[in-house]
Amino acid sequence: MSKEEKRGVHMIHEDSQLGEVQIADEVVATIAGLAATEVEGVASMAGNITNELIGKLGVKNLSKGVKVLVTDRSVDVDLALNIEYGYSIMKVSEKVQDRVKSAIENMTGLEVAMVNIRIVNVNMGKEDK
Repeated sequence: MSKEEKRGVHMIHEDSQLGEVQIADEVVATIAGLAATEVEGVASMAGNITNELIGKLGVKNLSKGVKVLVTDRSVDVDLALNIEYGYSIMKVSEKVQDRVKSAIENMTGLEVAMVNIRIVNVNMGKEDK
């Protein structure tokens, strides 16, 4: 594999007889985004204007609002969330951190060092969706 093909791809398992298993950063980001949106109180992931426009056109970018840094066998995750009005930001954030950490570790075998949450917006109702 060339250096460009390896960028953002990390080996998570190697077997001299069977081969290796690699995972792309985008996959880790998608796992984090899906896990976060499963938590009650999370309205959606927040993203840049391009991601918002793509979302309105019906194309889902499951890693929108997610940044991951994978080093060796450790992952740092940054999430930007829109939260539903009336939910405790601290409680929802803790649940998101636990859910994201668990999902990434269970699915990839990578250790999650930190999950940082940034609340970008509060969804006030149907007009915000």
